[in-house]
This record gives sequence, C-alpha cells and structure tokens, in this order.
Amino acid sequence: MFSKDIGIDLGTANVLIHVKGKGIVLNEPSVVALDRKTNQVIAVGEAARKMIGRTPEHIVAVRPLKDGVIADFDVTEIMLKYFLNRLKVKGFMTKPRILICCPTNVTSVEQKAIREAAEKSGGKKVYLEEEPKVAAIGAGMNIYQPSGNMVIDIGGGTTDVAVLSMGDIVTSESIKVAGDVFDNDILQYIKREYKLLIGERTSENIKLQIGSVLAGNRKEEMEVRGRDMVTGLPRVITIHSSEIEGALKDSIAMIVAAARNVLEKTPPELSADIIDRGIILTGGGAMLHGMEKLLAEELKVPVTVSETPMDCVALGTGIMLDNMGRLSKRR
Repeated sequence: MFSKDIGIDLGTANVLIHVKGKGIVLNEPSVVALDRKTNQVIAVGEAARKMIGRTPEHIVAVRPLKDGVIADFDVTEIMLKYFLNRLKVKGFMTKPRILICCPTNVTSVEQKAIREAAEKSGGKKVYLEEEPKVAAIGAGMNIYQPSGNMVIDIGGGTTDVAVLSMGDIVTSESIKVAGDVFDNDILQYIKREYKLLIGERTSENIKLQIGSVLAGNRKEEMEVRGRDMVTGLPRVITIHSSEIEGALKDSIAMIVAAARNVLEKTPPELSADIIDRGIILTGGGAMLHGMEKLLAEELKVPVTVSETPMDCVALGTGIMLDNMGRLSKRR
C-alpha cells in the first residue's frame, strides 16, 4: 500500500485534513483531553471539546494551538498523530507528503515547530504555505494570473488579509483577532453587564445563534445560563443580538483597520482589479451575521462570502497537492 499526499489546515479551533483523491476526510476541533495524574490521553477532537469546562481537576481539555501557531508542541504532536493514525494515511514502507498552512506573520521558530510536529507525526516531506494564499485557491480564485485578488480569512486564532497576484502574496497583514477573541468579548460583556459567569462553549453558542456585527441587522434573543457572581448560584438571563453587536464592536473595528491597511499598501493597478472582482471572505468568522455587509460598507468594495468558508483552506491544500510543481518549500 502506498502513502497518500495530505493537506492539513492546522487551525486554532479546528483541524481539517484533505487526502489526495479523497477530498476532506476529517474535520475535528483542535482539542486534546489529558489526565494530569497519569499523563494519558483521554480524548481527542470532538470528544475532547465536549469536556471543556466539564471535567474534574485532574482531567484537562487542552487547545494546543493559540493565535494560529503551536502553543504546546507535545500536545499538537499527539493530536496530529492520533488523526493521521485514524485515517491510515501511512503506507507499509512509506510516509505521506504533508502540506500544512500557517499565518502570514509566522516567525521562523514557529515555522520550525509546525514542520517538526508534522514530521514527528509521520510526514516524509513537509511543505508550509501561507494560509490566505491557500484559502484564496480553495475559494476558487485564480491567483496565478497577473491580476489582483483579495481575501480576508477570519479563523479561530488569526485574521489574515492578503492581496494576491501571479501566484504569490503582494501585500498582507495578520492580526490575532478572530473567533476566539469574539468568544472572549461576549464572555467578558456578560460578566461585566450581568455579573454572570459563563463558559467558553456557552459564549461560542451565543455568537453562533444570535451574534451579529451590523447594527439593527438581527433581532433575536437567547436564554443564557451561568453562575451568579454575587450569590454563587445558577441564574438565567435573556440576551439580545444588539448586545452582541456592541460587545464585538472593538474587535471588528480592528479587522476593518487591517483590511484598510492592506488596501492602502496595494499597487493602484491591483486596487482597480479588486474593485471589479471584490473581496472574498473565508474562515469560520466569515459566517458571523452581517460580516460581509459591514466590510462592504466600510471598505467601499464588493464583499462576498465563499461558498464553503470553513473548508477553503483544506480545499486549497487539495488543489495545491495536485500541482506539486508549484509548491515552494518555505525555509
């Protein structure tokens, strides 16, 4: 049996794996549950995510990636090994080639950590590519022509903004403001305004169910359960979409500012192309209610959400694996 080329979107929130010839075969949360007493792995992926905030002291659910890069090398290696073994991508005598994505501002030390984790997990040859470039390819953009394409990839740990032409990034910016920061903004807002403590998962559910970034664009409400900070007892409150819009305002402004900075640094000929083609939104954050309308209003350029925003990076790795000659191994 021969090994297969695989592409990995090693995200702060989710890991997606694309196997050449099969498509996306895995989409699991980037979480590992460990027993501190025995140092044993209890669960990986979705099973581990369900344990966040719901375990005894000696069991801890760890998210080994932070801000798009590896925060805990050993746990990342455990997680990747588990997923690759589950998929049985190694051959009898061979190891797969792995294409893995990273943010645009990743340091050489962080690049080395990502490459080593992939190699130790069973990769023969590891290629690194910049996330917005791969996301643009996965979203259906033809970045190999001499024309401007702009992508805003809002993930779990980072938001990557890039203008691409002739198969490479012309100008880009990466900021550590994305899905995780949105969740924390909501958590802190409820703590401050209602004196109610909620967990990460509750905060994420609020964002998904009633979250909005555009004033007056969504009028929904939701019951939220948590622990009263004054009495210490469980309490239920009702929260509205307009409150979430207010809670996220500062973080969204930072994403808009990053996109503006990239547009300001873009050569005028490419800027003209972007007005014609518009901006493509990818990543989980692209699905936040009103995001494309807000960015279109602020940037004065048409903005559209990719058909499958969560899968763009993984799909892009698949396309790049089919064109291995175009891959440049980043040092």
